[in-house]
Amino acid sequence: MNRHLFLSLLLALFASSTLSADNLRIEPTFWWSGMKNPELQLMVYGKDIAGYLPSVKYPGVQLKSSVALESPNYLLIYLDVENAKPGRFDITFTKDKKSFNYSYELKARKPNADRIKGFDSSDVLYLIMPDRFANGDPSNDQIPMRTAYKVDRNSPNARHGGDLAGIEQHLDYIEDLGVTAIWLNPVLENDMEGGSYHGYATTDYYRVDPRFGTNEDYVRLIEKTHERGMRVVMDMIFNHCGSDHPWMKDIPSHDWFNNLDNYVQTNHDKEAYFDPYVSDYDKETMLNGWFVPSMPDLNQKNPHVAKYLIQNSIWWIEYCGVDGIRQDTYPYADVDMMRNWCTEVMNEYPEYNIVGEAWMNYTIGSAYWQKGSRLNFGQDTELKSVMDFRLMGIASKAFHEETGYSGGLHTIFEHMCYDYVYPDIYNVLRFLENHDTDRFLPSMPKSVDDLYAFKQGMTFLLTIPGIPQLYYGQELLMNGTKEKGDGYIRLDVPGGWPGDKVNQFEASGRSEVQNDAWNFLRTLLKWRKGNAVIAKGKMKHFMVNQGVYVYERSLDGRSVLILMNGSDKEVNLPLARYAEVLRGKTSGKEILTGKEIPLGDELSLAPKGIFVLEM
Repeated sequence: MNRHLFLSLLLALFASSTLSADNLRIEPTFWWSGMKNPELQLMVYGKDIAGYLPSVKYPGVQLKSSVALESPNYLLIYLDVENAKPGRFDITFTKDKKSFNYSYELKARKPNADRIKGFDSSDVLYLIMPDRFANGDPSNDQIPMRTAYKVDRNSPNARHGGDLAGIEQHLDYIEDLGVTAIWLNPVLENDMEGGSYHGYATTDYYRVDPRFGTNEDYVRLIEKTHERGMRVVMDMIFNHCGSDHPWMKDIPSHDWFNNLDNYVQTNHDKEAYFDPYVSDYDKETMLNGWFVPSMPDLNQKNPHVAKYLIQNSIWWIEYCGVDGIRQDTYPYADVDMMRNWCTEVMNEYPEYNIVGEAWMNYTIGSAYWQKGSRLNFGQDTELKSVMDFRLMGIASKAFHEETGYSGGLHTIFEHMCYDYVYPDIYNVLRFLENHDTDRFLPSMPKSVDDLYAFKQGMTFLLTIPGIPQLYYGQELLMNGTKEKGDGYIRLDVPGGWPGDKVNQFEASGRSEVQNDAWNFLRTLLKWRKGNAVIAKGKMKHFMVNQGVYVYERSLDGRSVLILMNGSDKEVNLPLARYAEVLRGKTSGKEILTGKEIPLGDELSLAPKGIFVLEM
């Protein structure tokens, strides 16, 4: 098959009077023998293919059913391949005593393919928007696509040319920083008017966007990342596709999408799932409304749509060995289908991890979505990891403002008190910013002395229970808000493009304050890597006293004590109240400076000062 240029194929199909294997498209293009779920769905596309009768003669392959959809150009074939060996076999399509064969392949699975270890609390995720990180291959910037677009770095909302090659070329930088996993915003084809640089409007579920690279480039990037001992997380979207997806040009069936005849905008009322007073109207609008006009709402209640999406995600895991999935707009899709998806993925890959974007404003709303929650009325979601959006919402203000009798670090202390509602706090993704939010820093710090909020925020993020996530450029003090548009929180990394006058991937291209921040973060990340106390240890904290927040992480007799002064005054902190975590210790090693800090009757903390003490 050619490279999934679907509309080109469509024109060829309708220009030809005779259907053959050459002008037929089947998804997925191949599969594997030995999968735990023996059922394989094949979506067949070709002119009037619904009028053909499929048949298969191959040991171990059983044709369970074929389903014609409303469009005559689609045929769904369901096979049972439980006992099939790897190899190629013919699918024969017959109509009016005429037939043709399509050769399909079942591949052999790689050894231990089902033992992929997902990301966990020992990791630190580094979120990258591929279009804005680095342009490693300018030759793919302006290539022929179905829809019109242009690369324009002067426009915050246009494509800028970043790609997979740019990420691969900067793996040294990422590894040296000390993170252990990279999460890429969606890499699949977004052949949309305007370019859809962010990747959240899929137009081909089996093809990497050629402006980022090829499927093979994606596999190579993952392999290169694995060689460095790091993991890769794939961003997926089940709630919607892009309006220029071929399904919108030739709609498989009327119930493939929600509200296809009359546009309905979702109300984003994600609380509808547990709101005891919710109206049917509001809940229906939330679930079946479109996210935006350019993103048609897929109907996951349709079992064929559900099977297609579930199978597609498993195909990518098996094909490229990606180590985890972040699922976009999690509550917007059908909850029963998403539960089934989580179950199917975890059955195939028992050590895997999936984190769902359930953007809830309060901790209890986020906890509702996590597997094992007692809050979801006995309807377990089976979703292993959730995201702490509440922390993101309060962090910038809390770490920037003065801690007095309230506010500041008091806000952080109170937030942590509600961790009890999570069934598994170690599978909660924690972050201070991401691609959809204001940056943690509203402006660039003017001097090293102005880095107090950055340093306290990073220290907190990297020492509390859960899975920390950084956003690219955070280490370079990227700052700002999305007031003028999302593009302003998704800026290019200077030095990632040929001809850039400044290269901030190198220390020589960074300012003094940027290098101080970068080195501080690197020290924390290198120390955290492989640190079981931080990854798995229990936490105990104390109410803020004199503006100082104190908490301990402990495991197997080892302890780390974190002290942060939220006031702009020096504090001489009496230590008697912390006796239960000091356990008679008279000193601790401060990991940020390497100094041994004496622990007597009191401890002096500089204004906005930090101690991270190994006990």
